[in-house]
Amino acid sequence: MSAQSHWDDVYGRKAPDAVSWFRPHLDRSLAFIEGAGLARDAAIVDVGGGASTLVDDLLDRGYTNVTVLDLSASAIAAAQQRLGARAAAVRWVVGDITQATMAPASVAFWHDRAVFHFLRDDDARRRYVDLARRALEPGGHIVVATFGPQGPERCSGLEVMRYDAEGIHDEFGAAFTKIASDEERHATPWGAEQRFVYCYCRVGA
Repeated sequence: MSAQSHWDDVYGRKAPDAVSWFRPHLDRSLAFIEGAGLARDAAIVDVGGGASTLVDDLLDRGYTNVTVLDLSASAIAAAQQRLGARAAAVRWVVGDITQATMAPASVAFWHDRAVFHFLRDDDARRRYVDLARRALEPGGHIVVATFGPQGPERCSGLEVMRYDAEGIHDEFGAAFTKIASDEERHATPWGAEQRFVYCYCRVGA
């Protein structure tokens, strides 16, 4: 089964609010984005945003240049259905972030909660980092959240990588300046605990 088929199958079997990583609102992510002091028309990319409600909350706050990229067409379709007419205000991209193309210096804020830790292949992580470095504008912002050292070793049937904040930053390298980090004890819809780590960096800061 391809990666895309795997995730389409996950969203075909489960409602968006029944997957382990679901939160009604991504409060920590929103705090990082709001704290960046972006113009409301700044380009924000939610990598692996899928059916997440982050896009809803960004639209509610007046952001007008939001892109959601996800490997699963089913996840994106669920978000579009939830948003209704407001979905037309968002750019939707079905694709693999490690194979994607973006215009140089075109992104002000790159957000990823729970994609990077699925990249167990060194080359895939390198392509991801190279794309982020090229796509972010000078001084651009990036938040990457993964399972922490005490987090799960598997998710949705797949093995994952686990990081602390310094470990995330090490993957990205000296072009990214670490500004802040945070931890989250996330409760799944069935009450299990998952530990997430957030690393917030800027490019050329």
